[in-house]
Amino acid sequence: MPPAAVITVSDSCFNGTRVDVSGPTVAKALADGGFLVVEQVAVPDDQAVIEDALRSCAARAELVVTTGGTGIAPRDVTPEATRSVCERLIDGVPELMRVAGREETIFASLSRALCGTLGQTLILNLPGSPRGAVTSLTAVLPLISHALTLLKGDSLHPEESTQRF
Repeated sequence: MPPAAVITVSDSCFNGTRVDVSGPTVAKALADGGFLVVEQVAVPDDQAVIEDALRSCAARAELVVTTGGTGIAPRDVTPEATRSVCERLIDGVPELMRVAGREETIFASLSRALCGTLGQTLILNLPGSPRGAVTSLTAVLPLISHALTLLKGDSLHPEESTQRF
């Protein structure tokens, strides 16, 4: 089972004034999808802190998933932090998440979520709402295992691979 980490980006969850529902919901969806969640952490909506958490989690996990901070509010800076630490962006993944989200709510179009790579780690931004996060993750889970295989240097096509996460 590939290791994964979940970062909840929320001032109120970090400060303890709100219970984190999204992080555990995403962790369960990852576990159900065949990942071993090795870390869950909450951080404030602060770009430098998010960048540090992304780098730290990427050192221990093949997949790092964030939840929260992807909208257009002034403190929503998760995409900026992600862009700053990633070596390459993968535009099609968040496009697919927004398409799936729009089937539930037009507000999914306001998401600025990103997906990118840091070494052999895939970083994926999800919305902050539990439902939006799971919808987005479910939409792209079939791509993630293949992306992780490619990051390791294996160039098998999905139909040639028997590995499924």
